[in-house]
Amino acid sequence: MVEDRITDGKRIGQLFASELTGLERGPLGLVSVEDADPDVEPTPEGATAFRVAADGATLGTVSVTGATARLELDEPTGFESERDDVTVEKGGRVVVAHSGAGVKVLVDVVAETLQ
Repeated sequence: MVEDRITDGKRIGQLFASELTGLERGPLGLVSVEDADPDVEPTPEGATAFRVAADGATLGTVSVTGATARLELDEPTGFESERDDVTVEKGGRVVVAHSGAGVKVLVDVVAETLQ
């Protein structure tokens, strides 16, 4: 059983970027990570780490705090989280991963925006 949780915002953001760039099939194959800042330093309000785009159109921006990665979408999502490590804020415009495991949910949110 894994007892360690990744709760470093920069690392969560890096995991999210890796997940997105590793997807090659279906609509997620069109997704790209753009303007990535590998040296981003997390800030309390969230420092911009990268943009998420699909087929040339921006879907949202990812920022990192000390403990989270925040996906701010250009269009709100109807996604509602049932997990304690993922929250939805600002009327569905921001989805926040509070752990590395929450990255899979962020990927699902990106997939949902493509439909």
